[in-house]
Amino acid sequence: MRDVGAVQFAAAVRSVALEARRLGLEVPGFRSPPRLPGADRTLRRRAGAAPAVAVRVTGRPFAAVVADLVEGVVVANGLAGPAADRARRRLLDALLPDLGEAA
Repeated sequence: MRDVGAVQFAAAVRSVALEARRLGLEVPGFRSPPRLPGADRTLRRRAGAAPAVAVRVTGRPFAAVVADLVEGVVVANGLAGPAADRARRRLLDALLPDLGEAA
């Protein structure tokens, strides 16, 4: 397993953010690593600010990091059911070129 690098993480974040905007979704801020020890992904909300999604990249496959980025957008926007499924599909489709490079 190859660790996800900062450049690869940043490229995935840009792709997810761009597609989220196209879908009319709020784009959370992304960072790494989460402040909570042992957590792979956290979501933080503050009044008057966009949600922040923190994802652990060290020691994890790129596909797991991507899944956490996508799920972070879904959760930050309060999506559920078919709307969440559609958003996940579109966000993952936007990342397909990045996923191919990681394989």
